[in-house]
Amino acid sequence: MPLTEKDVRYVADLAHLDLTEAEVKRFLPQLDSILDYMQKLNELDTSEIEPMAHVSASGAQPPLRADEPRSTFTPDVALANAPAAGPGFFKVPLVIERE
Repeated sequence: MPLTEKDVRYVADLAHLDLTEAEVKRFLPQLDSILDYMQKLNELDTSEIEPMAHVSASGAQPPLRADEPRSTFTPDVALANAPAAGPGFFKVPLVIERE
């Protein structure tokens, strides 16, 4: 099912983007092309492929730093510059639920 301009506006709204009419028209074929490619990838048989935790170009494990204990912030220090805080936590605006 091809995308519509309404779909593009919906995705933009989820991302809190205000798109112009020209941008909606420009992004529509691009997003549709991405979804077509994803559909092609979904058609591949991956039943014989073992799951991976991550993909690296060389296949080698990346170097890791030593795990050493360090001092941490107290909750009061961590929340000191927060625009809004509750007892032991940051208060943030809703970003998913809408009216």
